Amino acid sequence: MPVPALVAAAWRRAAELDFPMSCEDPAGPLLATLAATVPSGGRVLELGTGAGVGTSWLVSGLTGRTDATMTTVELDAGLAAAVRAADWPPFVEILTGDACALLPTLGAFDLIFADALAGKWEGLDLTLAALSPGGVLIVDDMDPTRYPEPEHRANVTRVEETLANHPDLVSVQLPVGSGFTIATRRRP
Repeated sequence: MPVPALVAAAWRRAAELDFPMSCEDPAGPLLATLAATVPSGGRVLELGTGAGVGTSWLVSGLTGRTDATMTTVELDAGLAAAVRAADWPPFVEILTGDACALLPTLGAFDLIFADALAGKWEGLDLTLAALSPGGVLIVDDMDPTRYPEPEHRANVTRVEETLANHPDLVSVQLPVGSGFTIATRRRP
């Protein structure tokens, strides 16, 4: 997949902000592909905007659509302001705040990209509660070998076990890039 202009701009913004934690390949094209599957009237949520690289990939998967919305949440007010200053389609909403505090107020989503500690390592139950039936959750940075600290590896294992053993989810671990776990909420 060619790199969309929004993504190239987000990479430049990440470099200017000296933000080193943007999503890595193959996360971006995977996000765009999953966003393209969101149903009519669907909602996409990103937890952890960062410099907006993942946001840009998600938006690129929604390009040309007027029937979906994209919400992204960033804890760091400076990062959120820098991303908000970019030129986004009108269906994109950039929120500043703690994902765990905001999740109960946001409603349900058809696609959730959990890229922050809040909503993934902390508050995973809140993220799952926001996942619509048939909705897809993608969690990245799930390769435990990336973490030298035992408590971080334990967090990764706990998240993977929660998703794998949840009775309402079907999940798969993808050992590529930073490591992904993708889970879909079963329809009733």
